[in-house]
Amino acid sequence: MMSVPDIFSKNDVAQVGIGTLIIFIAMVLIAAVAASVLIQTSGTLQQQAQSTGKQATQEVSSNLVVKSIEGVRGKTSGNLSGNVSLLKIKVGLNVGSSAVDLNQLVISITDGVNTNDLLYGYNDKTYGSAMDNFSSSASYDVNLAYLLNGTQSDPGTNGQYFFTVQKIRDEDGSFSQGNPIMTTGDLVTIYVSAVSDGDLSYNEINGISVSGEQKDSNLDIGTRATVSMVLTPEAGATTIAEFVTPSSFGTKETIALYP
Repeated sequence: MMSVPDIFSKNDVAQVGIGTLIIFIAMVLIAAVAASVLIQTSGTLQQQAQSTGKQATQEVSSNLVVKSIEGVRGKTSGNLSGNVSLLKIKVGLNVGSSAVDLNQLVISITDGVNTNDLLYGYNDKTYGSAMDNFSSSASYDVNLAYLLNGTQSDPGTNGQYFFTVQKIRDEDGSFSQGNPIMTTGDLVTIYVSAVSDGDLSYNEINGISVSGEQKDSNLDIGTRATVSMVLTPEAGATTIAEFVTPSSFGTKETIALYP
């Protein structure tokens, strides 16, 4: 009788018992902890990436554009000051720009010798108080008069520390004296006092009656003066505007300075 080949092999070697179970459970726990750490780390990285991307987009997209700058001379009965007494800076936003809060804008302006760092008149954070007599409900010309004539014990003469703004175009109604928010399409005029210490007796500046009580702005913008200003918003790129005044102002009350 033929025998059937033994095609099956037997392996009696095996690991059994509590030791194997402990190793298995440990491997499962390690895998679970590793997965939890990876998930948490990826979530944190995603949040940081989103925040960084948002900030980077805001830095790139928020951009003020200086359209033009005019200088206005003080006058009394047709007699004009020898220096520019007021700068009118027409400003808009670049295409696709985020909203810009002018209450956080800093304007650094120099006449080549003296430099003023200016804040919006309603800003009360940096110097501890807003511009003296500034009113959020008043019209721009009232606040402009206080910019030219006002002074206070701290920080000092209004024209040396503040600027004011008038809206020209504001289709969405976002801009007011108390809430100067610029959005795309808005156009405003920023007023910077440039009253020289030698031009304090004139009665009118830009149609505003100053009654010879205007205060020295610490700037002297006469003929052939090199003026540079840097507009730094809360977020976004800085805007630089530089110009040289004409060799003669002639009989003009308002002089085009930039571009």
